[in-house]
Amino acid sequence: MSSLGSPRMGRQLQRYNEKGCRQVVGCIPYRYKNGKQPLVEELEVLLVSSQKGLKKMFFPKGGWERDESIEEAASRETEEEAGVLGTVECQLGKWSFKSKSCDAFHEGYMFPLLVNKQLDLWPEKDVRQRKWMSVSEAREVCQDGWMKEALDGLVSRLMPVQSQEEEIAPCSLS
Repeated sequence: MSSLGSPRMGRQLQRYNEKGCRQVVGCIPYRYKNGKQPLVEELEVLLVSSQKGLKKMFFPKGGWERDESIEEAASRETEEEAGVLGTVECQLGKWSFKSKSCDAFHEGYMFPLLVNKQLDLWPEKDVRQRKWMSVSEAREVCQDGWMKEALDGLVSRLMPVQSQEEEIAPCSLS
């Protein structure tokens, strides 16, 4: 997909589950500040602003369309909204959540995306801001509880040894 290609518009190809919930997919774009070091202090995630207001921040996501795989949709939405490319990894989970804009329930799927390229120009550059943050900063500013759960899943997946050491450390000191 060209980074300057126009984003898909409309919802004629959107997927809905058997209960009529719109299916949306997204990614948690991530990188390590100083190379590939599996320390939570080195982990950064990328959030984007809402089109409607620069104060609301979240991970890029959008509709999963019938003519693409779930991974293709997640990658496309991340490129359109955040202007980054990378490797879509194994799914973090599936959540049901209520849309804040249309009073309907959605089914959301989130994936980690290890960023290998940040674009200078991307389809939604003029309507969104993107910002790299630490995990703790992202937890504070992310508006959606289900996205915070996905972030916790990403951290658990990327930092399993460190998470265990942090849990064990207080016990071994006493």
